[in-house]
Amino acid sequence: MVSGLRAMILDFNGVILDDESVHCATMQEVLAEEGYRFTEEEYRRDYLALDDRGAFAAALRKMGRPLTEGGLAELIRRKGSRYRARMQDGHRLFPGVADFLREAAGRIPLAIASGALRDEIETALARANLTSCFSAIVSTEDVRRMKPDPEIYRTALERLNGVSPGPAPPIAAQQCLAIEDSMAGVQAAQAAGMPCVAVTNSYPAAALAFADVVVPGLAGQSPEGLWRMTTDASRGAGHRRGKG
Repeated sequence: MVSGLRAMILDFNGVILDDESVHCATMQEVLAEEGYRFTEEEYRRDYLALDDRGAFAAALRKMGRPLTEGGLAELIRRKGSRYRARMQDGHRLFPGVADFLREAAGRIPLAIASGALRDEIETALARANLTSCFSAIVSTEDVRRMKPDPEIYRTALERLNGVSPGPAPPIAAQQCLAIEDSMAGVQAAQAAGMPCVAVTNSYPAAALAFADVVVPGLAGQSPEGLWRMTTDASRGAGHRRGKG
């Protein structure tokens, strides 16, 4: 293992599971019933990085509709029901992700930090035989503030350090590599003090350029290789600052 790398925390939708089109379609269906329509481009711009609660709350504000706990819960329930029905045919992972995760899990502890519902995450991992790869899962039910707030990454790291027997010494944020696909996710990881690799599964490289490293995907990658990239990128940035 490359010196310094001790853990990895990954987003789920858009990094591991290729289901953003399903989330978009089911949200479109539910809100169309409420008289509100939006395009896939608008979904990626305004809603992709949000959990269901945040996405529906944002949509209701655009509609000029009141935000109530009961109303949000009902929209989330309807979307969840449609999502589960569509996913009955199978959960599609991004190319090479399963091999990447199994290789990584044999070297360092892994965690998920996702705005998805826990049931959705656990179901997909079980169907892909990847449950045992993860020492901790932090979902939307586990935090009060979603990305770009760093709470979800800090919580995931706390849980990795809280496993029994725990790592000694505890894993520091700077020793944990984050993998993200959205701008809000990259901001959350970096705010938590973690180097972050962005994959271009959901947004173009230019939109994610502020991540430590940007790669097309996880196929053919290794944790050590990604860590070396972030280390080299950090050194290069420091060198450029020094010359400035």
